[in-house]
Amino acid sequence: MSPHIALATCEELPDLDPDDQPLVELFHKMGIEATPAIWSDPTINWVDFDHIIIRDTWDYSGRLEEFLTWVKMHQSRIHNSYEIILWNSNKIYLKDLAGAGFPIVETQFVTDPHGDWEPPLLGDFVVKPTVSCGSRDTMRMRTSDPDYRIRAHDLIERITSQRKTAMVQPYLTAVDEIGETALLFIGGDYSHAIRKGPLLVPNVEGEREHGLFVKEDISPREPKPEQRELATAIMGYVSQRFGAPLYARVDLLEDSEGKPVILELELVEPSMFFVTAPESAARFVHQFKR
Repeated sequence: MSPHIALATCEELPDLDPDDQPLVELFHKMGIEATPAIWSDPTINWVDFDHIIIRDTWDYSGRLEEFLTWVKMHQSRIHNSYEIILWNSNKIYLKDLAGAGFPIVETQFVTDPHGDWEPPLLGDFVVKPTVSCGSRDTMRMRTSDPDYRIRAHDLIERITSQRKTAMVQPYLTAVDEIGETALLFIGGDYSHAIRKGPLLVPNVEGEREHGLFVKEDISPREPKPEQRELATAIMGYVSQRFGAPLYARVDLLEDSEGKPVILELELVEPSMFFVTAPESAARFVHQFKR
């Protein structure tokens, strides 16, 4: 019998995000049935599926404990693995990457809004939670704004009141002209890369699509050799620690010296931006070729 695959999504996107929808037909052409399935739907019998691929579960950050319980319950058939999801679902993993010698955006992890953090002396900075999707509860602050401490305190208090940890990071100005560079990996191997334009307007939370994520400015990009080298080294670290993930995205920025630094490592449910690289979706489904 041919395998049956669930493409896990959320209630807001029952038919998947448009970027992932072509996967259904591509699997079909390989003789594999692939079905969008809402991860939180109690009527689904998940044992009917040979594989569960996490794709558009973009509501998980507000239901993390429930989501991790679901992942663990089906860990024998889920991609990425439960061990990867557990580690990567909280951005405190950045401490592990820094400890392993990888350059990350300078980050303060804040559990008390009343004094255990300091903003940069100059320039803008960003406050966000360690558990978040789609830039939720994320804001760019300006130290030139006389009320910036009040704004930052209020957001940190909102985040910590949800029993989450807040992050304070300098806003790297290169993002305004250069943008982020995101490198996509399939089966542990480099696939393609994209440029993501700046998202954050000072003191304003972005408008959301489907209530889930801020609309992004995406275009294909050829990464620099040093970006490719860093992202490949990170994937080596992940693969050695957990085994090669089915999918991964490494989000990089350039620091003040033009060197790449890690903003995020996305291993839970990253957009893969298949539309920017025509053969990438086919490479993805061929990971399941019999």
